[in-house]
Amino acid sequence: MRPTPYVASLRIYEPLSAFEPADRLRWQTIDINNESYIHEEEFALARTIVPEPPAGRPDGVHIIDVDGQRYVAPWSTATRCWAALDNFKDSLPSTVVPYFISPAMEEVITAGVDLLEDKVPHILNETWVIPPRWFLLFLPEERTRGENKDGLFTMARTTVANAKARGQVAHESVINAFGEGPVEQDLANLLDWLEMFHPKSYVELDYGGLAIYLDKALRDNDEDGLLADTSIEDVLQSLSGLAAADGLMAGQGYERLMSRWRRVQALESAN
Repeated sequence: MRPTPYVASLRIYEPLSAFEPADRLRWQTIDINNESYIHEEEFALARTIVPEPPAGRPDGVHIIDVDGQRYVAPWSTATRCWAALDNFKDSLPSTVVPYFISPAMEEVITAGVDLLEDKVPHILNETWVIPPRWFLLFLPEERTRGENKDGLFTMARTTVANAKARGQVAHESVINAFGEGPVEQDLANLLDWLEMFHPKSYVELDYGGLAIYLDKALRDNDEDGLLADTSIEDVLQSLSGLAAADGLMAGQGYERLMSRWRRVQALESAN
């Protein structure tokens, strides 16, 4: 099982040419490590026990080769820690924040943040659920699922060009159906994030350890485990319904998706 089995990730892999020469030199010679996902999660767990400045150690990286070309998704640990802290502080009144994060802890997290040249993370994470907007970036045939030594897995990968085109269509459908609002804004933010990267990049959805929990939730519901997961199809159906002004079609797809992932979320309180 993964070290943090409740985390799903959306990653951007940029071509080596998108990075600084020093990074290109370092990353073009290292071996592709299929354990990089595990190492990233292990380091994340270690930081919850022994806090350290996220910029204080060399950062890790995920690497894929596509048609002989190397693509890289830096962990961007310092950037993600800084962004998570910033978002958390924004969600609370300033007078309450010190009760959750001491000034000393905040100093550890933000040490070196002023030196960061790039404050846009290549990796987004969610816990216990995958946002519907992530699924709309992919087609069912771009999904792979199976089992390896760390357990069950589900992943999907496509080009950033495909992802942006699909996201733009979805955004237009949501605008036409509901107008501006939280759902529309979340889609706009996702599109803005995708626009930050090299146009030849790849986008990857990784269920992480949630694949194991999803399999259990589906089997407990007398379904065929991960093979019964139609999250991508459900989102596409919902969007097709919105585009056709067919509320029944849109609602059916959305309800199937949410009922499936509500069962996964319920496992959080059961653990």
